[in-house]
Amino acid sequence: IDLGRVKVHEADACLVLANKYCQDPDAEDAANIMRVISIKNYSDDIRVIIQLMQYHNKAYLLNIPSWDWKQGDDVICLAELKLGFIAQSCLAPGFSTMMANLFAMRSFKTSPDMAAWQNDYLQGTGCEMYTETLSPTFTGMSFSQASELCFVKLKLLLLAIEVKPDDGGDSKISINPRGAKIPANTVGFFIAQSAEEVKRAWFYCKACHEDVKDENQIKKCKCKNFVGGLMIHSVLKSQEISAQITKGKTNGVANTKPGGPGGVGPAQSSLASGNKGPNALKKNVSVKEDGKPSMNGRPTNKAAVQQKSAKMEVGIADDQAKDFDFEKTEMKYDSTGMFHWTPARAIEDCILDRNQAAMTVLNGHVVVCLFADPDSPLIGLRNLVMPLRASNFHYHELKHVVIVGSVDYIRREWKTLQNLPKISVLNGSPLSRADLRAVNVNLCDMCVILSAKVPSNDDPTLADKEAILASLNIKAMTFDDTIGVLNQNGGANDSLSPLGSPIVLQRKQGSVYGANVPMITELVNDSNVQFLDQDDDDDPDTELYLTQPFACGTAFAVSVLDSLMSTTYFNQNALTLIRSLITGGATPELELILAEGAGLRGGYSTPETLSNRDRCRVGQISLSEGPLSSFGEGGKYIDLFVAALRNYGMLCIGLYRFRDTANAFDASSKRYVITNPPTDFALLPSDQVFVFIHWIDWLERLLPPTVDRFRLNKTTKSVRVNAV
Repeated sequence: IDLGRVKVHEADACLVLANKYCQDPDAEDAANIMRVISIKNYSDDIRVIIQLMQYHNKAYLLNIPSWDWKQGDDVICLAELKLGFIAQSCLAPGFSTMMANLFAMRSFKTSPDMAAWQNDYLQGTGCEMYTETLSPTFTGMSFSQASELCFVKLKLLLLAIEVKPDDGGDSKISINPRGAKIPANTVGFFIAQSAEEVKRAWFYCKACHEDVKDENQIKKCKCKNFVGGLMIHSVLKSQEISAQITKGKTNGVANTKPGGPGGVGPAQSSLASGNKGPNALKKNVSVKEDGKPSMNGRPTNKAAVQQKSAKMEVGIADDQAKDFDFEKTEMKYDSTGMFHWTPARAIEDCILDRNQAAMTVLNGHVVVCLFADPDSPLIGLRNLVMPLRASNFHYHELKHVVIVGSVDYIRREWKTLQNLPKISVLNGSPLSRADLRAVNVNLCDMCVILSAKVPSNDDPTLADKEAILASLNIKAMTFDDTIGVLNQNGGANDSLSPLGSPIVLQRKQGSVYGANVPMITELVNDSNVQFLDQDDDDDPDTELYLTQPFACGTAFAVSVLDSLMSTTYFNQNALTLIRSLITGGATPELELILAEGAGLRGGYSTPETLSNRDRCRVGQISLSEGPLSSFGEGGKYIDLFVAALRNYGMLCIGLYRFRDTANAFDASSKRYVITNPPTDFALLPSDQVFVFIHWIDWLERLLPPTVDRFRLNKTTKSVRVNAV
């Protein structure tokens, strides 16, 4: 009766919201799933968008006969997205804030009364994600050429394109694909201030607009070239242009498996130049006769310094020692090839006591401070760890994850974690300074503070008391800065790699003060953000996105995901893009496997699954050193954007800048997020750049052949190079 009264059968969509502060998340999800069943029984073709609390309950929606994501049905899993955002912040601090602001649908208004950093930040909060069909002018271009044209000429940031396979399968979204030629009528994904701006990508005509200097003058033209181009590319598709497109697809993304709502089908693009055939992939990724993969002609399980590996293990954790001895570390992936995989391990094999943790020299790792009672609802830690285990990272690049909390609770989560490598558990308290020192919290790349406890209904302010206390406790700690750079000092021959470069094992310089430890705290109640930073002057009634901790990427609240419901309603593809960015590449195929309840399955490495590693990931590049350092000395953002895209295939999407840029003694070490800065924005040497980077060859083109990787040292704000 009620569904009839609100005329569900005439509605455009039905949105089902969850109570994020409920006492029993599973019961809340069950009730909402039953509501969806009732709605679908009443009107099976109604579009439904539902919020779920727990990831494992997504599987039940697949059992509803009329549930069809192709018709617009979608699920926003709060636990999956929340922990996914936090996971990406472990890889690129501040990224969670950038993405949350992109789908928040708000305008900005700067003020001369505000600090300069607040105006820079607010300009970025006005950016949103839009889709628009690319004009015929873009047909046949590579993605990097199209992205450069959009940024320089149209003042738009092109992130990704929708790719439709030749076999008629489901279209998928490719983020910053390489080697792919853009077919006619391709849909692009943009970051811009308004939908009106994005229409320039559809109106742009080379014949009419090539000499136009003011992007606001790029409007629909009536020239024959524009109309004729539409006819040729959209209707006639002449043989010449079809051949060109087919060639582009062969070199690009056309031969990949179709993706779907769960994420992005990876771009199986050529790793060499765009005019080489699909066999060019064999140059960088090939399969040897014994079945072990090799990259660039070098087997992955043979270290160039295997004779010296015994020396390099001194004073290094077992997992880190294996990073340098690939003979012991055979790379394996799950059955989809999207994530690193290891045979199931018992939790007892991964538990450390305080002494064992102190003996293990942890460095550059992720510390997860978890507050939970033995019977607390499961929060789905797998959603936090899986993005950190994406296969587009080399095994030695994976950050060790150390969970500090109650083993009784973690034991209940372990079934979903047992197949993910490099995880340790310390049975202790996140409020214990001894436990925090044992896991070297001052040397971590990120400290994540989470709570699985059910919030009390009595006083919402107390819902975050443990997380706030843990955050303030770490900030009040001081550390002995004794770990610097470790050199392997042997004889003249021992200290050189076979290629003649000195072997230097560089360690991260630790923070002396806890306030400098990279940290992100999850909050249940938005207003509690006022207690995280003692040096800010945020009013208690200030909206979360305007507060300093959120602008700096050190706080995250699940409430920011509410706006995803309206974003998904207006643009379903936006949710697909966001989900693919933050989950590390989860696909519909993988979701079906996880729905079985048996966890991740290992798979044999085939050329097809190995090619799945070749997809973009989020990274952060420093301008203080390295090949892009020349732009840090008064360069303009547009010059950095063009150089990074042309030379290294890196797509710049924003900056992470110090709040206090003056070199004063009391200058804050906090940074804030600037999303898609203006083209003439002045750069500083201390800036860090958010980029979408390719998997393999960006390192090889950026650095000499002797360099294994380059990695950001967040404390010294420089690019660090590890030679192997």
